[in-house]
Amino acid sequence: MGKKSKNPAQSGPPRKVITRNRRAFHDYHITDRFEAGLVLHGSEVKSLRDGRVNINDAYGEIREGELYLVAANISEYPQATRDNHEPRRTRKLLMHKAQIRRLAVKLNERGFALVPLELYFVHGRAKIELGLGKGKRQYDKREAVRQRDMSRDQRGEQE
Repeated sequence: MGKKSKNPAQSGPPRKVITRNRRAFHDYHITDRFEAGLVLHGSEVKSLRDGRVNINDAYGEIREGELYLVAANISEYPQATRDNHEPRRTRKLLMHKAQIRRLAVKLNERGFALVPLELYFVHGRAKIELGLGKGKRQYDKREAVRQRDMSRDQRGEQE
């Protein structure tokens, strides 16, 4: 028997999406995407499963060769009592050292930021998708809204 062929419609393991940062696409031109694991406490995982998280104001940062997620708000888990976590603590992200070095080179360019796009579970492990983004100017944001409105109007006329 040969190897089983992979279904082309399925692009990897199934994701259980917890939250998306839709504002990131409004504020940044996303050029590259990266996946990283999260180092979490038990009560944080429980809160993630309940969907009690906000990554809109969060960003990624490289300190001493390691990658961190700063300002992500994972709410306290009500049943955790004294073993609860701090909601806005800095969390370590897991990536290969070579990937972090390549990312550091790109981040040193002017205007680039590491923006969280999506938080999800894959095979029971919490993962975060980070985007390398360059900040949009105000006129870029207005132009994007204008284009979106025009395409919506054209779709409405066709129906």
